[in-house]
Amino acid sequence: MTMNSTGSVDHVAAANRLDWVDYGKGICIIMVVMMHSTLGVEAAAGQQGFMHAVVEFAKPFRMPDFFLISGLFLARVIDRDWRTYIDRKVVHFAYFYVLWVTIQFAVKAPAFAAEQGAAYVAKMYLFSFIEPFGTLWFIYLLPIFFVVTKLTQRVPPAVIWVVGAALEIATIHTGWTVIDEFASRFVYFYSGYLLANYVFSLARDVQSHAVVALVGLAVWALVNGAATYTGVSDWPLMSLVFGFAGCAAIIAVSALLAKMRWLDAIRYCGEHSLVVYLAFFLPMAASRILLLKTGVISDIGTVSLIVTICGVAGAMAWWWAARNTAFRFLFDRPAAFWLTPKPRVTLQAAE
Repeated sequence: MTMNSTGSVDHVAAANRLDWVDYGKGICIIMVVMMHSTLGVEAAAGQQGFMHAVVEFAKPFRMPDFFLISGLFLARVIDRDWRTYIDRKVVHFAYFYVLWVTIQFAVKAPAFAAEQGAAYVAKMYLFSFIEPFGTLWFIYLLPIFFVVTKLTQRVPPAVIWVVGAALEIATIHTGWTVIDEFASRFVYFYSGYLLANYVFSLARDVQSHAVVALVGLAVWALVNGAATYTGVSDWPLMSLVFGFAGCAAIIAVSALLAKMRWLDAIRYCGEHSLVVYLAFFLPMAASRILLLKTGVISDIGTVSLIVTICGVAGAMAWWWAARNTAFRFLFDRPAAFWLTPKPRVTLQAAE
């Protein structure tokens, strides 16, 4: 929530802000599912479809925007005591990482064991607590960002931002996910935290000048597409430029969608983005196997699109089925796993 000039809470501004943020999170999580779905289908089929071009177009900004949005509201909670902060920003994600990496291993263990043996499965499971497993690396890395940002509060923000930008430009590739992704993504998360007021101002300006925003988006789409398909957006420094340009574009699109109340399903996915992120892997994999084995649809691009829809819709269906049952622990951290008294909030409200 924001404060107006009299010091009272501006509930209208808060509602509008959260609305477009949910649209932004929805766009991001759908792009993530799309990437995994499309690349998975193409790897299994041995050929590419039209969805590959869409995935490539989103490459410069897909994860940067997800991390930038994740940092937007950090200023509201960063001054909490360490116990509460760790509970909400570390234990929260650690709980879901441990739970869902275990679920993923349970699903994949038979295939792993058949190829490498039971000892290999046990070794890989333990190793997943050092090297993030599969699709779950985002919620492994996010608590690290929260802790680093709080620990460096006394350091001049400009210094932290410059170091983060330098790490991104350096294009570090050690082979370790935490190191490489920290270097590539921290600057975006920190920018969300540091520049939140400017981000919210941009969203308001876009809603006030929709025509100008649409023209700007058209120009950005052309430039981003050209830079992506020619490889320019992968160059050092240019990756940072196109990452932030893409973040601005997604913010603009989200603000416009929120203003018009269009495609509300995207907002709903964003409101439950952690649910989708945790659970999409199983319906995605199941639909991919079914479609490719039956061959009922021959076009790989269409298969990729259907698998993406199944991944998102299947995750939401899983949550709906579990939320009022004994299986709600899949998406709602039980009170026993809280360091502080559990508030009456939903999963997505605590993200």
